[in-house]
Amino acid sequence: MRISKSGRVLLAGVYILAGVMCWGQRSSEARGSLDVAILYNPLLTNVVSANRFTMQGGTIQVHGQFFHGWGTVADVSVLHTSSGGSSGTGLDLVTTTFGPRYTWARAHDRFSFFGQATVGEVNGINSVFPGQPAAGSTANSIAYQAGGGVSVFLSRRVALRALDAEWLRTQLPNSTTNVQNSLRLGAGVVFRSR
Repeated sequence: MRISKSGRVLLAGVYILAGVMCWGQRSSEARGSLDVAILYNPLLTNVVSANRFTMQGGTIQVHGQFFHGWGTVADVSVLHTSSGGSSGTGLDLVTTTFGPRYTWARAHDRFSFFGQATVGEVNGINSVFPGQPAAGSTANSIAYQAGGGVSVFLSRRVALRALDAEWLRTQLPNSTTNVQNSLRLGAGVVFRSR
């Protein structure tokens, strides 16, 4: 079985996340924790610079916090539109990224704030992607995300993700710059291990 470069990067990210979470569980300074967030996401994106449209979907984030607010997050989102701009062509995006996250929360406070930067892969499916010698219905590229958000704790183990805002940059073929800059917003629920 052959694994692409982006597949190797994602696999390395899974190993790093697992190692960091195991190390955090052994640390005597701060007990590690694991959070799973399930979010609803609207996304504002473009096919070419002047052709903006929205997509709808969801995200699952797995976050392991291991040392004084520092942790690692894996983010998988699935987004869909039935009409990508004026072309009328649908588009499905599956984005898988991972990277560091810093979370700030005061003791006994109901709010926590975080910032993160992740990298990974995006897969475009069920659309038209220009290429040589002919257009294809699928494409993939590297994906970069940067952003942050705020959570409100409802109990010790459940929180409301009031806001999750991310800038997403992808490089899928689009017959001009082959670059898409998107704004992904989100809200949902977070389940905590401690």
